[in-house]
Amino acid sequence: MKNLLLTTTCLATVTACTTAKKEVTPQKPNVLIVYVDDLGFGDVGINGAKGVQTPHVDRLAKNGVNFTDAHCSAATCTPSRYSLLTGSYAFRNQAAVLPGDAPLIIDPNKGTLASMLKDAGYTTGVIGKWHLGLGMGQVNWNEEVKPGPKEIGFDYSFLIPATGDRVPCVFLENQRVVGVDPNDPITVSYSSRVDGLPLGSEHPELLKQQADPQHSNTIINGISRIGYMSGGEKALWKDEDFPFVLTEKAKTFMTENKDNPFFLYFAFHDIHVPRVVNEQFVGQSTMGPRGDAIAQMDWCVGQLVKQLEDLGIAENTLIIFSSDNGPVLDDGYADMAVELVGDHQPAGPFRGAKYSIYEAGTRMPTIVYWPGKVTPKVSSAMLTQVDLYASLAKLAGQEIAPGDAPDSQDHLDAWLGKTETGRESMLEEAYTFALRKGDWKYIKPQTGGTPDWMKNKQVESGLEDVPQLYHLKDDLQESVNLAGNYPELVEEMAAELEKILQ
Repeated sequence: MKNLLLTTTCLATVTACTTAKKEVTPQKPNVLIVYVDDLGFGDVGINGAKGVQTPHVDRLAKNGVNFTDAHCSAATCTPSRYSLLTGSYAFRNQAAVLPGDAPLIIDPNKGTLASMLKDAGYTTGVIGKWHLGLGMGQVNWNEEVKPGPKEIGFDYSFLIPATGDRVPCVFLENQRVVGVDPNDPITVSYSSRVDGLPLGSEHPELLKQQADPQHSNTIINGISRIGYMSGGEKALWKDEDFPFVLTEKAKTFMTENKDNPFFLYFAFHDIHVPRVVNEQFVGQSTMGPRGDAIAQMDWCVGQLVKQLEDLGIAENTLIIFSSDNGPVLDDGYADMAVELVGDHQPAGPFRGAKYSIYEAGTRMPTIVYWPGKVTPKVSSAMLTQVDLYASLAKLAGQEIAPGDAPDSQDHLDAWLGKTETGRESMLEEAYTFALRKGDWKYIKPQTGGTPDWMKNKQVESGLEDVPQLYHLKDDLQESVNLAGNYPELVEEMAAELEKILQ
């Protein structure tokens, strides 16, 4: 009897220990990065949007951490995406906006956010706009395209290969064109015309939206694009289907991986041009296609969150919502964005836009949502997306390999709203460089001034041939250049910036 009691006690102890162990080592949280394109700080309701409602994004902000000083690393898409995934400033690889047939610009021999989390036990996926290059040299779009997402750590991919305004206008699933017909091979060129589909410059009567000369090449789905394409008729996308196709792929990925930790990088095409929204969202704003695209984006966010809730995994999923660069109204297509903007301020209280070194170029609407783990608040912590690599490595308990993510810093507590102490200093890129140091901002001189193409887009570039210094606490609009008042501070910040650049 004594032995029986001893055995029972031991079994109970083992069971208690096992139960206790499970309680202190829960499954690693899922990570969902929701990355919108060209969405400005003021383009969501919680940050003051007018003429469009974003109830699903607002819900995340009201129940999560809404950041007022969080940044992408650059004021254009490819550089920001490069920095997000590599933890490295884009200038280190001369990353710039890519043509649609560019080779992969991320070195497969270097770690990425995806490969790091995969090493930590995550299943990894990317769905949506890529624009980081594919393949090596001349791409054959009629067979597997590699290297691509798989070679840099993604287990699954469903891609818009570049952007919606560039050919090829096809989806790639796991690096193969969806629906490609070997009897109708795809040809893509950015250097010379290829026979087949009509051009916008020659057949404007076929267009849903008129376009500038840059966007007046091959017409697909009534929209003229950058670059030339022929073939692949059965594989061509329909822009209006983007919200449903991409969202369903994300739902499937989450469903298939609900029992194990996953990382999903969901990269919207909205609200990038061409803004061709589904009929369900036409008229949902007072601002025409650009505002309707914001409403469409918000609906998709709601669908993603609902899927997590329906699967019962919302409380174990960290959602990071942000954008790749600041807003732009006229970006190549006649969609009435300028004429219909009304009282809406896409950049909120900040000066500048996409392409600009002023704050609006990189200061992004940024929300972190994690039910039961993140306390709702508004945070003024200064953060940059280049730090997500090191911060999520900390969350996943994963060491960063030597040489990987050279510019990324661990600010997990700030991202989760536990502290408002973020970056002490931070780089911003936009055809020149700026350094943020607390409330001070220094902009490096750049000769040549604003290029004509940027002037045509009505963008304030911030490119000047003299140093600029602003105190953002007192001057959010960067309207008073204080460089002449604080020469020693200018010298100090210029030296710190050059140290980073070198």
